[in-house]
Amino acid sequence: MQTNTIFIVLLKFSTNIGQASEFVEEHNKWIKQGFKDGVFLVVGSLKPNLGGGILAHNVSLSDIQDRVKNDPFVRENIVSSEIHEIALSKVHDQLDSLFG
Repeated sequence: MQTNTIFIVLLKFSTNIGQASEFVEEHNKWIKQGFKDGVFLVVGSLKPNLGGGILAHNVSLSDIQDRVKNDPFVRENIVSSEIHEIALSKVHDQLDSLFG
């Protein structure tokens, strides 16, 4: 586990956005599992209707890459993914317990 690193994952809609409704239930299960595993901190929508974003921690870069590849939306090319790694140098006191 890498507590001094967080990841920003951007999931941007592709031209296959029309297929999203077919895979949204499976995608939501994937998100739920990310929270259950203690990896996802925040999940939300990119505005206006561009896709989604995830703030993740407690994983290595290769682990988050594998996890994102298993997202049904990524697998079915409904979204393209970008993963940005941030090496933490300062953390607000209220977040210190999360990132140590």
